[in-house]
Amino acid sequence: MRRSILPLAAAALMLGAPLRAADFTFDTDPFEGSTALTTPGRQVVGGEPSITFNPFDVFRFDGAIFSFANSMSFANGVIGDIPSVGTNVIVLRTFDNDADPTTAFGAGNAASLIADRLTSPGAGVFIYFNSGLDLARLVYSTDLDDPTADLKILARMTNLAGPDGQLAMQQFTAANFALAPPIPEPSSLILFGSGVALLAGLKLRQRRSKRAED
Repeated sequence: MRRSILPLAAAALMLGAPLRAADFTFDTDPFEGSTALTTPGRQVVGGEPSITFNPFDVFRFDGAIFSFANSMSFANGVIGDIPSVGTNVIVLRTFDNDADPTTAFGAGNAASLIADRLTSPGAGVFIYFNSGLDLARLVYSTDLDDPTADLKILARMTNLAGPDGQLAMQQFTAANFALAPPIPEPSSLILFGSGVALLAGLKLRQRRSKRAED
């Protein structure tokens, strides 16, 4: 995951938010170094970074690695309000799967609820509230419709904790998720640099010719 800061001063000033928004970019294989994909049964891979995520921040996904990012369909709500078809970016505001607050509600529980709800297969991400950690987490699933699909925890949002953290989850919108801009190939960068150099050279010649005429 890469993090960058983009200025959103105008919008932030209007809404009284911080002057800068953060981009959290995921552009590497989420299961790199893990045997999850070759191990039978659902595997939940942790080791996620702790981040602070604010209303104007954005999770960005490399479409070449996270195929769902090329066509995102967002939903935010309790499990019964999540559209059953086509949804691949979910903020789940159901915080208990068995009506028993004494039992843990983890990534696997949330993923199973989502799999029972969805009827169309496909990879995607979801945000849920982990009852044991008492905070929100971002999770990637190889297939949201499959109750045995492997999961990778991408991030934990340490500022979305406790009852206030649960309440804040309703603020997530589709604008908080985006496709990462493609990284130019080295050959493209070289070509671009050559073009800039050529234009600079032509401009310099024009200036010299004008001076000579004067």
